[in-house]
Amino acid sequence: MRRAVLIVGVLAIGLAIGGYVFFNGERKAPVRYRTATVERGPVISLVTATGTINPVVSVQVGTQVSGMIKSLHADFNSVVKAGDIVALIDPEPFRARRDQAASNLEMSKANVARARTDLAQRKRELDRVKSLVAQQFVSENDVDVAATNFQGAEAQVNVAGAQVKQAEAALNSAELELKYTVIRSPVNGIVVARNVEVGQTIAASFATPNLFLIALDLTKMQVDTNVSESDIGGIAEGKEATFTVDAYPGYQFAGTIRQVRLAPINVQNVVTYNVVVAVDNQDLRLKPGMTANVSIVVAQRDSVLKVPNAALRFTPPTVGQADRPGQGGKPTKAKGTESSGGAGRGGMSPTRKVWKQGPAGELESIVVQTGISDGVATEIMSEALAESTQIIVGIERPKGEKGGSDLPPGFGSGGQKGSSRTRGM
Repeated sequence: MRRAVLIVGVLAIGLAIGGYVFFNGERKAPVRYRTATVERGPVISLVTATGTINPVVSVQVGTQVSGMIKSLHADFNSVVKAGDIVALIDPEPFRARRDQAASNLEMSKANVARARTDLAQRKRELDRVKSLVAQQFVSENDVDVAATNFQGAEAQVNVAGAQVKQAEAALNSAELELKYTVIRSPVNGIVVARNVEVGQTIAASFATPNLFLIALDLTKMQVDTNVSESDIGGIAEGKEATFTVDAYPGYQFAGTIRQVRLAPINVQNVVTYNVVVAVDNQDLRLKPGMTANVSIVVAQRDSVLKVPNAALRFTPPTVGQADRPGQGGKPTKAKGTESSGGAGRGGMSPTRKVWKQGPAGELESIVVQTGISDGVATEIMSEALAESTQIIVGIERPKGEKGGSDLPPGFGSGGQKGSSRTRGM
């Protein structure tokens, strides 16, 4: 009897402990999902790049002769016109060369006159010998000598004439070098840079030195920017572009793509292309050399269905485990998979998957065709989704609890695996 009472007491205590644990123990909280609404609105796909503001046309003014800078007639920000003197090289050495070339020309002309006088004398001697040979006063040898002397005099006249032309060419070259000592502006514009000082000696032996940099018109500027090869496909001439500069924070300047240059720029195996953006600078606020942060509109859609990019990256953890080999379980069938046909097949838009909760709280996947993206939202081109539909963008977690979705993309499992940035799709 006592033994039966002991057994009944132990069972009662066990049942009490089990009931307490069952009713008051820790329970697993139900999974709650964060949702977003499918909206209709504009989507703008942008390509961002960094560039430099430059004048449309800039001319480097140099010199073709070497010498010392005697005087400067233009400085930074000087407005010059075509033909204005901007600098003067010391002309005295070139004047001396010009005078020497002129005296050599006079000497060559005097040599021509002397050669012609000698030719006339040889002509008279030849005629006299020819008249005497008929009377047999001179021999035939004397006639040959006179003819030879006459021909030599003719050749000397030709040599003297060639020397005159050579002296004239030397004089023209000396006068041209003297003319080049006066440096003039080739265009109308404003001096952007001055690279010389008075008294500085410049040498033009191997390369033309750059004395001034003159911008043709600062009211018309351009932004030279480099766009990577992955983004160049959607950029064409005539597209709109906006950019900002550090000098005017919060203000956007507007421009138009004027040229997409075909020459590739390869820096450390990174290929970029130079895209030129034309900018109107009537107020002269933009200065040459400023750094511009350019945004180019690649594509724009107005009043289209769009979903947050987080919805395209989300995958329920159970589905992610079921898709793994050896984990077991059945993946959830997605609506519309029969007509998806694969991403990009036959020229179709890429297909992605979004999730929503059914009437009983179960998860349903929907395959949609996506269009362009602005980095935050993506265009939906298929009719699988309707406006105002609630779709899942993430899982709500209790405060202080960290899950795989809190990690950066690529470091977690489930919904983080295989995520990518849908930019400009």
